[in-house]
Amino acid sequence: MTEREKMLKGELYDANFDKALLEERLEAERNCYAFNQAQPGSAEQTEALEKLLGGTIPEGVTVLAPVYFDYGSARTQLGTGTFVNHGAYFMDGGGITIGKNVFIGPFCGFYTATHPLDFARRNQGLERALPIKVGDNCWFGANVSVMPGVTIGSGCVIAAGSVVTKDVPEDSLVAGVPAVVKSKIEQQ
Repeated sequence: MTEREKMLKGELYDANFDKALLEERLEAERNCYAFNQAQPGSAEQTEALEKLLGGTIPEGVTVLAPVYFDYGSARTQLGTGTFVNHGAYFMDGGGITIGKNVFIGPFCGFYTATHPLDFARRNQGLERALPIKVGDNCWFGANVSVMPGVTIGSGCVIAAGSVVTKDVPEDSLVAGVPAVVKSKIEQQ
C-alpha cells in the first residue's frame, strides 16, 4: 500500500519523506503561490484556484488571498456560495468538505493531520490524516481552528478564536478553547 493510500484511509503514513506526497505538496504550494501573487480577480488567479480545487470553481465561491492548501487537487471541496476570507489554511491530507453558503473568517485553519505523541514515530515523519466535514450555512469567526476528524453540523456559528476539537451538532453556537456548545440557534 502506498503512503498516499494509507493517508486516505486514516492510517499512519510517512508524510515527511515519501517522494510522491512531497511532490503533491510542492505542486499545491506552487499553485498557492500563483494564486496569492496574482492580481485579485484576474484570469491567472482564477486558473490557480481551479488547479488548487481540482477543477471548476463552484458557483458563487469567493476565496481571498492569501490562502494555503497542503494538497489541494480536490482534497478540499468548497460548496456553492462559500466565502473564504484572507489567511485561511486547509491542511487537507485527510480531506476537507465545506458545505454550501459557509462563511469562513480571516485566519481560520482546518487541520486534518495528527502526529503520534511519542517522538520516535513522530521523528520518522509519521502522521494520520482524519477528515473534516462542515455542513451548510455555517459561519466561522476570525482565527478559528478546526482539529482532525471533526464534523460540524449545518447552521452552526463558531465564535472567533475557538478551537473545535469535537463534533458539533447542527444549529449550535460554539465558543472557547476548547470550543463548547453555548446555545442552540433557532433558525428563521
